[in-house]
Amino acid sequence: MAKLDELISKICPDGVEYKQLGEVLGYKQPSKYIVHTTKYDDEFETPVLTAGQTFILGYTDEKDGIYEATKENPVIIFDDFTTANKWVDFRFKVKSSAMKLLTSKDNNRYNIRYLFHVLQTIKYMPVDHSRQWIEKYSKFRIPVPPIEVQSEIVRILDNFTELTAELTAELTAELTARKKQYEYYRDELLTFGDEVEWKTLGELSISMYRGSGIKRDEITENGIECVRYGEIYTTYNIWFKDCVSHTNESLQTNGKYFEHGDILFAITGESVDEIAKSCVYLGDKKCLAGGDIVVMKHNQNPRYMAYVLSTTNAQQQKSKGKIKSKVVHSSVPDIAKIKIPVPTLEVQEKIANILDKFNSLCNDISEGLPAEIEVRKKQYEYYRDKLLTFKEKKN
Repeated sequence: MAKLDELISKICPDGVEYKQLGEVLGYKQPSKYIVHTTKYDDEFETPVLTAGQTFILGYTDEKDGIYEATKENPVIIFDDFTTANKWVDFRFKVKSSAMKLLTSKDNNRYNIRYLFHVLQTIKYMPVDHSRQWIEKYSKFRIPVPPIEVQSEIVRILDNFTELTAELTAELTAELTARKKQYEYYRDELLTFGDEVEWKTLGELSISMYRGSGIKRDEITENGIECVRYGEIYTTYNIWFKDCVSHTNESLQTNGKYFEHGDILFAITGESVDEIAKSCVYLGDKKCLAGGDIVVMKHNQNPRYMAYVLSTTNAQQQKSKGKIKSKVVHSSVPDIAKIKIPVPTLEVQEKIANILDKFNSLCNDISEGLPAEIEVRKKQYEYYRDKLLTFKEKKN
């Protein structure tokens, strides 16, 4: 980084100017670029972009309202709800109007790639409205060094990102292979045939009921722990002990609770293949279940239930009869029909213990390959934050 230090000493020895993001980034509300069909097909040409890890939701054959991003004129997609952002240099359509399309207001003064790296430093700040870019994030103050310094920072971070991406890709491929091995072994271990009795969840259930809506703006830093249905897809694995969200219990006049061992099913989602994803609560508190969640109480081994409901067979039953569209729904009657093998509690405990060991190798962030991938991410964040720390120039 000698060249960067030299540039800073020569061009901006007294510090750099700070500006609000809204001063350097222009945005478009992508209403005219939104896809209007629910039919996606890999045979079509135009990718449909969404927020989060999925990114490319599918492909559409719609011809109108396409955003013509290129390598020479890229755009940054910024999600108003999560602050997730993606670099896009190809033509596309988007799904959600909550996503802003960000571009540099002046390419001669503001390197768009530099601004992209800066956006990675923004942390999500809960607010009570959806237009977070306008009200919150566009006012985020950032260092804006001379364009030469911006370009050198981009060169360093892009090189680091490229090397990290290559290594992460190798680690991810290895992890994917291990996960497939684990899933194969799990399914084999939980395929009993006629050796044990099979029962529906309706037969095993002591009670099964829907949660009650907890609004986004009712989430608080403190209060009673709660789960909203989207978190089952994005935050929790097949079982968990602590909730990431809290709410004011007094606001939930019709609150629905869950406790240790209860199973939670997300009955609304975007994917037929993942609809009704389930997770088991292994904590020791009394928590609130949000809307579009089904809670099931039972007297089986909770960890065994977590594993058997994550098998390929169980997911196929959850997805049966569902149609791919913008939103996919399940219901209490659908959940109650799912049939699973029910060995003795002693056998359930043995199977759960075996699968715990395999599951931790694939999913525990503190062990094995997931930890290595996390280390690479932390390294990038460390160097990025170091390079983007400047003394502010006094007027």
